[in-house]
Amino acid sequence: MTTAPAALPPTGGSPGGGGAPRRAPAPAPGPDERIAHVVAEALGSARTVLDSDSLPGLGTARLPFGDQSFDAATMLCNAPRVSDALTRLRELRRVTRGPVVVLAVDPSRVRGFWLDRYAPAVLAVQARRHPPVAHLVAALGGSASVRRVPIPLDCTDTFDEAYYGRPEMLLDPAARRPGSAWSFVDDRAREAFDTTLRRELRSGEWDERFGHLRRLPAYEGSLVIVRAAP
Repeated sequence: MTTAPAALPPTGGSPGGGGAPRRAPAPAPGPDERIAHVVAEALGSARTVLDSDSLPGLGTARLPFGDQSFDAATMLCNAPRVSDALTRLRELRRVTRGPVVVLAVDPSRVRGFWLDRYAPAVLAVQARRHPPVAHLVAALGGSASVRRVPIPLDCTDTFDEAYYGRPEMLLDPAARRPGSAWSFVDDRAREAFDTTLRRELRSGEWDERFGHLRRLPAYEGSLVIVRAAP
């Protein structure tokens, strides 16, 4: 049995000529508190935490702090240049006496997402722009653990996998805009994505292949948390 797809965002006119289609209600966009809680748990009882994302100059070779100045540190690993991310991680290790917690994308898992069927060039770009997890672990040194982060079905964040069970939302260019990988592909690739996904949602083919994701409470994709202790 084919599950009926939800109404699609319009391409400029309403499909079928029957008025504007309904849009599925969406939570307010922003950092998802449940993902933030995973990071907070990994920090444990640390009292002084350095948030790397609050510091300017990712490529700066040396942070303006002494060795082991903080109980813990965090970083969102979304640097446009791999070398910059690894430099920052080495510095976080130097100035931290406890765990360094990194929320990152595992590039080896990026293309396992259903979006690869419709926008393979986008996911290829995304995979290239993230350092391998092994490189993160090596930069941090010490004892490291890596685990996948569950992405909730109603995730409020705005990366592509946040819409794993709500494919219609990715037809909205505003939903794709925060994903920088989309800016590295041409209009032809974006149009092909829109046309193909829209067609397969209307025909029910997307639901035949991936419809179980609409009911999956959480998705474990390429989002991982790396925790390294000295």
